[in-house]
Parts: sequence; C-alpha cells; structure tokens
Amino acid sequence: MTKKTIPFLLLAIFSTMLGLGIIAPIMPLYADKLGATGLWIGMVFGAFSISRALFIPVIGKLSDRKGRKIFLCTGLFMYALISLAYILTENITELIVIRLIHGAVSGMIIPVTRAWIGDIIPMGSEGKWMGYFNATFFIGIGVGPLMGGVVVDHFGMDAAFVSMAGLNFLAFLPVFFLVPGVSKMKTAAHSQPSYREMIKSGMFKGLFFNRTMLELSLTAFFAFLPLYAAINLGLSPTQIGMLMATNLLLLSLLQLFSGKIADRFNRRAMIIVGNLINFTPLVMIPFTNSFLQLFGLIVFRSFGSVISLPASSALSIREGRKFGMGSTIGALSIASSIGMGVGPVLSGAIADFFNLQSVFYFSAAMGLAGTVLFAWYSRQYSMEIAVDGVCGDRKKAEEGDAVLMKNICET
Repeated sequence: MTKKTIPFLLLAIFSTMLGLGIIAPIMPLYADKLGATGLWIGMVFGAFSISRALFIPVIGKLSDRKGRKIFLCTGLFMYALISLAYILTENITELIVIRLIHGAVSGMIIPVTRAWIGDIIPMGSEGKWMGYFNATFFIGIGVGPLMGGVVVDHFGMDAAFVSMAGLNFLAFLPVFFLVPGVSKMKTAAHSQPSYREMIKSGMFKGLFFNRTMLELSLTAFFAFLPLYAAINLGLSPTQIGMLMATNLLLLSLLQLFSGKIADRFNRRAMIIVGNLINFTPLVMIPFTNSFLQLFGLIVFRSFGSVISLPASSALSIREGRKFGMGSTIGALSIASSIGMGVGPVLSGAIADFFNLQSVFYFSAAMGLAGTVLFAWYSRQYSMEIAVDGVCGDRKKAEEGDAVLMKNICET
C-alpha cells in the first residue's frame, strides 16, 4: 500500500504547493495594488489561516472516521475553482473574503494528506518518509515563487492565478481516479481520538507551541520579505522569486537526507538546534543592502529548517499513533494556522507603526520564544530516549511514555 499510494499523494502535494508558490511573491504586491496598507496586507495573509484553523479540527476528526480520500478530492477540486476567483477581485475587502474561503478549503488538503501518509508509513522510519513529504512540499512551493515571478513579469498577475487553478486541478485527477479510498482507520485507538488526552502530552504541547510560534515567525518573514526587497533594495519580481525559491528548494533537497538522520538521533535536540540556526539570520536582514547579501542570509537560515523540520514531523506522527492521526495532525495544523493568522497581522501593525525592518526583529523573537516553549514542555522526551536505550526497543519507546516504558523494563 505504501508504494502504490504515497507517490500519488506526494504528486498531489507537489502540484498544490507549486500553485500556491506561484502566487506567494505577488500576493503582497497584489494587495498593495488594491490599496492595502501594511495592516491590511497582514489581514490578507491572516484571513487564510484563521478560516483554516476553524475548519481543521472538524475535518481532521471526520477524516479519522470517514476516510481521507473524500476530503482530499473535495479540497483539491475546490482549490482549483477558488484560484480563478482571485482574478475577479476589485478591492481589498473582496480579496480578504476569497482568502477566507481559500483557507477553509485548504484544511482538506495538507493536513489530510499528511495524516494519510502517517497512517501507512512503518514505525521507526517516520523521519525518512516525512522527509520525503517535506521535500515534495518545499520543492513545489520553492519552484513556485520563481515561476510566479517569471509569469508575472511576462504575462501579468492574472496569469499566475490561472496557473494555480490548473495545477490544483491536475493534482485532483490522479487522487480521484488512481488512489484507493480507505473508509475507516484500522485501530480502535484511532476511531475515537481524545483531544482531552492529547493536550496532557508534554510532547504534543511542545510541538503545538513550537509550530505556532514557528509559523507566526515565518509568515511575518514571507509576507514582508517581498516588500522589503522591492522597496528597500529595488529588486524585481523575478529576483524576489529567486530569493524565496532558493530558501525552499535548498530546504527541500536536503530533506531527502536529513529525514533519515531524524530516525537515528535525538529528535528533540534536532528541533532546538535547528530552530536556533533558523532564526538567528533574521536579525541581520535589515542590515543588507544588496541581492547577494540577502541571498546569503536566506541560504544560511535554510540549514536550520533542514535540521528541525524532519524531526518535528516525525514526532508529530509519533503523537498521531497515540491519539488518532487525523486529529493530531489537525490539531497541530491549528497551531500552524494560529501562527499564520496572527503573524501577518501583528507584523503588519509593526510595519505601520515602526518600519519594515522591525518585522524581522519581531520574527526572530517569536521563533526564539517557540524554541524555549518546546524545550520546556518536551523535556520528558529525553527520559523516553534513555529508556529506549536501556530496553533496546525503539518501537515500544515510540508507542508509550516514559513511565510505561519503565514498567515494561522492570518486568
């Protein structure tokens, strides 16, 4: 089932993220064209994530019970239709409404696909397979900005939205016709996931806060990097697309190797170290004065994500096996949506009241805060690793908590 299903799911994610990546460098410019201030640009980005956060819990739980395929196919098809609606917008209010609808539909795609892959990958190789997922995800969204910059330069902004619609429809076709559906989950543990039990897990709380602050930081970065590059450095849409593509493509290619590392080393430590490398260069962005300087900082920070992302994804799958894959991935996607919704709005207000440079200081501070919270709430994970080493059974350590493993070892 893994060999037959995963390639189609990865292809769907690639096409979808390629479409989203195409409009990524132009969305703040498009909002600016409609007369948006910094705060309104933040609201354009935040609207997508807020509606996404509201729908994900319901979709995640239903997909645990009803199966993944119906939600994924519906989301992909509606994505294609909504992409064309951007062309019809005439003011910033209409753009925000479309972003709200777009965000709600997105809750049926990436979280459901991630949960579906989590259902079928073998235990002990979560880092490897989620590395493949992350690589596909970032290749799509990494190539997208570069394509988007070229498309806009040569054919205009409307062509970018048409391209996104076509790519999402192409993603829909193989999933609908070639991927077999699964009506329900195989285990009783997955059939009745408990959010009450989930929030008692220290690792889940650590991942939740880390994901929230990470996305808050990254959306502030991506929402205002194009404006900073265009206004302060005078870069063209193609050059801006190259900057964003470099970060994401480098990240995606290295995920193919770092995912396997996350199956062999302490995943908690990888997240902490990777985060620190990721967010340090952000405070240096306001001091750049050329394309090459900004390019160098973006390349450097990519290595931090290469270290932390596969480890974080693997630990998410680990928690999903305990509380229900769809519900757990959905809950962590809510964390992402909160960060993605709040980050642009706060950073937009900071840009209006202070300046664009302040947004990057804010982004770095939020990333550091998320790292500290993760380290605190996930500290019990080190105990689990120690127990794993004593018992020599990684699978049991992945399934249970430290107390359970201690009892198993003693008996």
